[in-house]
Order: sequence, then structure tokens, then C-alpha cells
Amino acid sequence: MKNMKLLGFEETKKLLGRYKIPLVRSKLVNTKKEAKEAAQKFGYPVVLKISSPEVLHRTEKGLVRVGIGRERDLEKAFDEISRACKRIKIEGILIQKTAKGIEIACGMKRDVSFGPVLMFGLGGVFIEVLKDVSFAITPLTRKEAIGMIKGIKGYKILKGYRGKTPVIFSELTKLLTQLSKLSIKHPEIKEIDFNPVFVNKKKVQVADFKFLV
Repeated sequence: MKNMKLLGFEETKKLLGRYKIPLVRSKLVNTKKEAKEAAQKFGYPVVLKISSPEVLHRTEKGLVRVGIGRERDLEKAFDEISRACKRIKIEGILIQKTAKGIEIACGMKRDVSFGPVLMFGLGGVFIEVLKDVSFAITPLTRKEAIGMIKGIKGYKILKGYRGKTPVIFSELTKLLTQLSKLSIKHPEIKEIDFNPVFVNKKKVQVADFKFLV
């Protein structure tokens, strides 16, 4: 992250919207009342996490609460996160609707020789433990995106392992091709990290996101 900064939530949201990259229902709040109103609108369960230009790994610093299923737990989580980030510069607290599906990860790093290089793999801890990922150089065609998806061992899980329902590959492919377009059009963005992204039989939703500029 040396000489780079993290793009704020509102800027990130606009960028994702411009390229039709689906985001989990999310709202940046500053008060407990706003958080409760958003939770009622989204429907429980929800996730709370800080939004800060100073924090790259929120989970490791204990600044994320997942599986919040009722208002009492939301109030407690909001207080805990607020206390934990008193010495951190924050935009606010991000509340999100809990997404369901298989966790995948994708992203981009800008290479000096090749330009934007895309990465795809299973998300969450799998990407760190199994290192099961595929790479491709932009611009990315639909055929190449399919190749990236099929290029990981975890493809068996995505296509419906042991009778499970396959994920919606058309939306997963679209996510990768749109990520390619975004990366090409915005050379000021040096790195992109979407992890986790939740994919199921109906849709793809980015839950956690980082843009380094």
C-alpha cells in the first residue's frame, strides 16, 4: 500500500455502478439510529464494518461483525465497532445485507510490462490456504473469462458438486469482463480486490471491495 491510498466507499459505489458490477445492499451510516433504519429496510441478518481509508484489513483488526440477526445485537455491534475505531480516521460504519452463496474472489494488479492482470479464485480463506487461482491479461473476452473460471480446481464446486445447484456462470463471466473494462479505463487504479463475492444460482454480489489508487 506504499504510495497508494484506499478509495472511499461512495467513490467505489459510483465506480461499481458505472460498470454494472453488482454490490451487496450497502449503506454508509454515522449513527445507531441510521444503522437500525437501514437494517429494517434491508432485512436481517446484516453485517457491520468500518469504512476507513486507513484500514486495509478490517477483519484482522476486529472491525467487522457478521450474522447480526436482531436489533439488540445490532446496537451492541455498533457500540463495539465505534469504540474500536476511536483512534482511526473513518468515513463511517458500513451496514450490508447478508449475502448467500459460494464465496469467490477476483481482482486486478497493474503490471509494468503487461498492464492490468486479472485474478480469479474461490474466496474467503480458500484463496489464502489453497492458492487455487487463475490469471489473465486484459482486455478479457467472454471466452477468456470462462477459461479463467474453468481454470481453477474449485470449478467443480461452482458447477454443482455432488448434486448441488450450479452457480449462474453468465453473471460470473460478466463480472470478470466488466472488471477488465474498468481496469483498462482507469489507469489511476493500481489494484482491485473483491473478496468475498457471493455467487449462487440467481446472482453475483460483491460484499467486500478495495480499490487502491
